[in-house]
Amino acid sequence: MRGNEEEVLAQALAWLESGRRAALLTVLGTYGASPRPPGSMALIRDDGAIFGSVSGGCVEDDLRREIAGGGFFDGGPAVRVRSFGVSVEERQRYRLPCGNSLRVAVECAPDAAQLEALLQAARARRPLWRHVRYGDGSASLAESGPDAAFAEDETGFSVRHGARWRLLIIGASELGRYLAQIAVTLDYAVTVCEPREEYRQDWPLPDVPLSAEMPDDLVLAFACDRYAAVVAVTHDPKLDDLALMEALKLPCQYVGALGSATTTLKRKARLAEHFGLTPEQLDRLHGPVGLAIGSRTPAEIAVSIAADLVASRSALQRAAAAEAPQACRA
Repeated sequence: MRGNEEEVLAQALAWLESGRRAALLTVLGTYGASPRPPGSMALIRDDGAIFGSVSGGCVEDDLRREIAGGGFFDGGPAVRVRSFGVSVEERQRYRLPCGNSLRVAVECAPDAAQLEALLQAARARRPLWRHVRYGDGSASLAESGPDAAFAEDETGFSVRHGARWRLLIIGASELGRYLAQIAVTLDYAVTVCEPREEYRQDWPLPDVPLSAEMPDDLVLAFACDRYAAVVAVTHDPKLDDLALMEALKLPCQYVGALGSATTTLKRKARLAEHFGLTPEQLDRLHGPVGLAIGSRTPAEIAVSIAADLVASRSALQRAAAAEAPQACRA
């Protein structure tokens, strides 16, 4: 299982190692509706082949013609910034959503060694920042960087690779396995907590860590922040409540638990009575977990939970973008 970031990095290395040239595209800014957030990546090879997306297909054709049209790799700035949808006519031409504009950085010669380091970080779910300068096109890697997953100023931009988002799933049941597989493709670094030995046997996902620790201990060790989510799906209150009593006290992006509306009310009452959680903390619980899409099977419920995680993550990204200073329009 690989997320989008890992797939793009692996494809870039494969093309470069085969002797082809490829431009690395990075979304810098979106204004209005957009299918791809800042920091998203795609590739265009010297013959026009495209891998990944920066706009859902709206502007890739123009970028492909520019890059494959000859001379792109032979001169000019190492990093070029392209803007789309600045005028109403452009938005209509590119079929961009109403009110939207898009800015993309195009790197002519991404460094293969850096891409390999980023790929290894993505596979290890280890955060690694890449800083790119507009002036000379230089790029560098660092173990630390801005608090946000993406940042830009007049000198360049920084993207956090590796573990941008983390998900701790309580329970290795069939539902937990389905949710883990979907979440990995959404670029979550997933860990599954399962203290019950019978559920740990024959764990089928070798790339997803499986822990036998008790849920409360693992939640605390997970060091939850606003880029972390905790979802309890054991349907065993002795385990789910242990996770929730700690997670709801922490600044998690999302905390959810499997169960009906009646089960959720009883759970909140227990958490208040026995663990002292406040009404404000209990209000943060997503329960019943997932979007109401009529899901019934474990796979369908996993889809509904994943969709709710995406909705929560998108809301957080919009809030962060609104708080951040306006990016330069180089």
